Amino acid sequence: MTDLQAPVVLLNISGEDRVGLMSEVTAELAEVDAQVLDIGQAIVHSQLVLGLLVRFPCDATSQQRTLTAITELATRRDVGFEYRPIVESDYAAWVGQQGQPRYILTLLSPGLTASQLAAISTITSRHGLNILGVERLSNRVPLDAARGADASLPSGPARASVAMTLRGALADERALKIELLAAGGNLDFDCSIQLDSVYRRNRRLVAFDMDSTLIQVEVIDELARLHGVYDEVAAITERAMAGELDFQASFRARVALLKGMSQDALLEVASTVPLSDGAERLIRALKHFGYKIAVLSGGFQFVGDQLAARLGIDHVYANSLEFADGVATGEVAGPIVDATAKARILGELCLAEGISPEQAIALGDGANDLPMLAAAGLGIAFHAKPVVRSSAEHAISQFGLDAVLYLLGFSDTEIENVGA
Repeated sequence: MTDLQAPVVLLNISGEDRVGLMSEVTAELAEVDAQVLDIGQAIVHSQLVLGLLVRFPCDATSQQRTLTAITELATRRDVGFEYRPIVESDYAAWVGQQGQPRYILTLLSPGLTASQLAAISTITSRHGLNILGVERLSNRVPLDAARGADASLPSGPARASVAMTLRGALADERALKIELLAAGGNLDFDCSIQLDSVYRRNRRLVAFDMDSTLIQVEVIDELARLHGVYDEVAAITERAMAGELDFQASFRARVALLKGMSQDALLEVASTVPLSDGAERLIRALKHFGYKIAVLSGGFQFVGDQLAARLGIDHVYANSLEFADGVATGEVAGPIVDATAKARILGELCLAEGISPEQAIALGDGANDLPMLAAAGLGIAFHAKPVVRSSAEHAISQFGLDAVLYLLGFSDTEIENVGA
């Protein structure tokens, strides 16, 4: 390649990763005081791809001499080397793209497949988004664990997560998310896409719904089971979570069925509720990184307080059963924490913490969580009902709560290094 009229040249080096290769290449460029306009490097299974966009301020002869020296260096190092001039109009078009929005698409899957990547890349391309980079967040998985247990995790199935950086003018973000949700349902993956804003990189508060989100059960159902009214209460619970009943009315109706229950039943349930998979790992990591943790629940304050003591949760807002002489009266003490209250309290917590709502994360599974999810910068439907998954901006259905860390950009290696 000898047509070097343009002072901007794209250099591409590929092959087996070699220690010191970049230093040798850039040393040759430094000899002629070349300016690096862009640089990118990726290593996949010990194979290097390195790209440098450089501007040569020197004459054509010195420029050619430098490129010849790098060609000889590549031959000695047994790597591939190609270069090509970039014409001024192409460079101007490339610079002009930097005004377009950037997005981060996070993929969660039991095992990454070509079909999943083909679906995601086809859909994003159709919506005018170009993939600028891809980073693996999950640990390397041995072949014999690709569809089984993953020994790199505390427990649970093998999983893969990658983060893609996208750029482009997205005309209909909702339509894109609907297509990705449908593809995920067909191909067994979760997918989250976030605007790559300063807020995405500076989340500070995480608010959990409690029942069926932070914990695996609905506490009121467990109390009803002990009190012998499970079938009646469960039927009301299911209709409320599906959005068929007003939460306040349904909650009062269920609490009324607990009339006469011993206060010891609440103590028993609170001491035995199982946490959702990944809850402890997630909260331990969030606390290490300085996040504030809140529980905003339509469940019961006593259970939330027990979890706060166990996990180090900073704020708990929930409902209180009324007792008289150690027996439930069938009434609620104080105002009910419903969907509207959850969203309002989240806003109040953001104000108290001195942060924007864009810096808040909210997780929930039911229809009464949707206003809270919408009020947060990152609202995540966790193992939610179909109506909630389709309405929420983000969803996790494949894995436990600690998968939220991938959406925040953390890798397994980073989490393990803080002992989470």
